[in-house]
Amino acid sequence: MVMRDPGQIARLREALQRAGYTVDGCLDLLGPRAYAALSRNEITLALRATQGGSPRETLVRLFLLQTPVPYQQAARALPVEEALAAGLLARDGDEVRALVDIRPYGETDVDWWVVSDLTTGMPGRPWTMGEDYVLGIGGASTTLAHLTVRVPVESALDLGTGCGVQALHLARHARTVTATDQNARAVEFARMSVALSGVEGVEFAQGDFFDPVRGRRYDLIVSNPPFVISPERRFLYRDSGLPGDEVCRRLVEQAPAYLNEGGWCQLLINWAHLRGQDWRERVASWVRPTGCDAWIVQREVQDATEYIELWLRDSGDLDGPHYIERYDAWLDLFERSGIEAVGFGWIVLHASGADDPYVQVEELPQSLEQPFGRHVLDWFARHDFLRDVDDETLLKARLRRPDGVVQETVGAPGAEQPDQVVLRQLAGARRAAEVDPATAALVGACDGTIPVGVLVDALAEATGEDPAVLRARMPTLIRNLVADGFLVPA
Repeated sequence: MVMRDPGQIARLREALQRAGYTVDGCLDLLGPRAYAALSRNEITLALRATQGGSPRETLVRLFLLQTPVPYQQAARALPVEEALAAGLLARDGDEVRALVDIRPYGETDVDWWVVSDLTTGMPGRPWTMGEDYVLGIGGASTTLAHLTVRVPVESALDLGTGCGVQALHLARHARTVTATDQNARAVEFARMSVALSGVEGVEFAQGDFFDPVRGRRYDLIVSNPPFVISPERRFLYRDSGLPGDEVCRRLVEQAPAYLNEGGWCQLLINWAHLRGQDWRERVASWVRPTGCDAWIVQREVQDATEYIELWLRDSGDLDGPHYIERYDAWLDLFERSGIEAVGFGWIVLHASGADDPYVQVEELPQSLEQPFGRHVLDWFARHDFLRDVDDETLLKARLRRPDGVVQETVGAPGAEQPDQVVLRQLAGARRAAEVDPATAALVGACDGTIPVGVLVDALAEATGEDPAVLRARMPTLIRNLVADGFLVPA
């Protein structure tokens, strides 16, 4: 199914490089509209742009558009006989067609290639998804890649590697990477993705969850597990076979035992909103016994029917003969379980070793600056600062307004006082907070050179408020501003 011979893999990589079959090369060939359309499984524009027969056009047609090409044309683009023998291609008379998806990927300064099963849902292409289907690059995998903290570490674990996307990223800042998956086919695809991309330092293991790495610890664990709440286990890449969101709870509960001191665990998961229960308290209860600091963020929530329809589309059932039957089974499951909606988001754990770990649960539905990993680090650093400083010391601290925090005012033209003052972040989490004019003035004055308590006293003098009263109530407000990133330690 995939190449294991290093010489063959090297020759295929050289062919892809020589043809310019890279992210930038494909964008140059197709243009932004046709390239963007591929993410929607729309191939018509790309077909029109790849009629010249060059090696790059041939590779795009074969692997991105899943379109047969003449054998001789394929032979000019890549070592076709080796690809046929390895099961990457199949020959039908004078034509060859792809049996796997080989997709350009990478970061700004490096080119990679990710190998997976053929993309489903392409116009005019049949849905062919077995239980061990290996999903390619998708929104979830790129979201997790953007979320991951990119600090140099000795060891990292990619739990549920799939086609190997996270392992490729981790190998850039981890000395050793372990990539595991319960799906043996996924392990083989990930192994080829890493080898074809010329990446070293990654080991692979097949098995359920933490079973392949018992007794080991890591500085960083990332996982996009099979978290879909479903009535049956049809696909290994999305269905865990455990009831409800149990797989997510177990990962949160078990992960800290595999973290080194100071280690990080980042999970991209979903959780059920159960009738009569606060989802925030329910998910936080998974985390509190771990002893880790935690940031739990809900990015999106779907009601039960939206969620069911999403995953029925994902598996190509929308126009299939079993659509209503499967929809009914899902509805029965949700009604029995009391599931009214499902939240999508992330949980970040930090094994800080603190005596008093903090757990914050919140919703961030707005667009976030990407990549977001450095902002994750900043969030934990701010909360560490707040935990370690009492109110008296906080007023002696020098704080500054970070770049990208602006003030917006709303009011009638010519009015002496605005009706509303809003602090807004143009970067990072892009939060917005309505504040009073005095708070806005304090934030504007924080440039990192003067203790914040001195600024509070100056504000009291300017407003005529009792300095002692203002000093008593300001620490809570300042803590909230620091927690949300409107002020940061200088």
